[in-house]
Amino acid sequence: MPQNHAQFIEFALSAKVLRFGEFKTKAGRLSPYFFNAGLFNTGSLLDRLGAFYATALLEARDAGRIQFDMLFGPAYKGIPLVASVAMNLARMGVDLPYAFNRKEAKDHGEGGTIIGSPLKGRVVIIDDVISAGTSVRESTKLIEAAGATPSAVLIALDRQEKGGNATEMTETSAVQDVEKTLGIPVVSIASLENLLAFMDGDSPAAREAAKFRDAVAAYRARYGA
Repeated sequence: MPQNHAQFIEFALSAKVLRFGEFKTKAGRLSPYFFNAGLFNTGSLLDRLGAFYATALLEARDAGRIQFDMLFGPAYKGIPLVASVAMNLARMGVDLPYAFNRKEAKDHGEGGTIIGSPLKGRVVIIDDVISAGTSVRESTKLIEAAGATPSAVLIALDRQEKGGNATEMTETSAVQDVEKTLGIPVVSIASLENLLAFMDGDSPAAREAAKFRDAVAAYRARYGA
């Protein structure tokens, strides 16, 4: 497994952002694992998270998967994320402009809904996960309305899970649907497939996580896209 995937999973486990047990998802499914990026809730955790995002972004660029000129973080979760990614990229020698939006237009001061650098060129959308794709679609409309081009979406974890609920499923995952309908690639720091591979490792964290491997594999077999 690529080093960034394994290190990120171990980081998420140590921060208790990634947990195992029995969790009911919004779709009504009983999942053996739960990922809550909102628990990256200290300065040091957010800074290190931004480094993982930045590394994944540069790896995707160097592999020829994406090109970009600036970053965009959709309100609200994307706001601290995009700032952390921008700062970490700058440390890595790639100093990019970034912007984010507010939910309601401001009618005084600078006005408008976009804060930060003007949206232009090829824009990467930074978010935590893609559940229904609503945030991504709203972001692409804002970017295109400004005359810029949404070039990719960067998320923390791809659950690789079909849409729908516990009994009825779509043919594709939310990530696949975004890629198909919007025509832009989605890059993730790690995926469910990476998590299963991590569980086959021999580190203390991997051995502990391996106790839940059968349950995670069964969930993937049932709902995986």
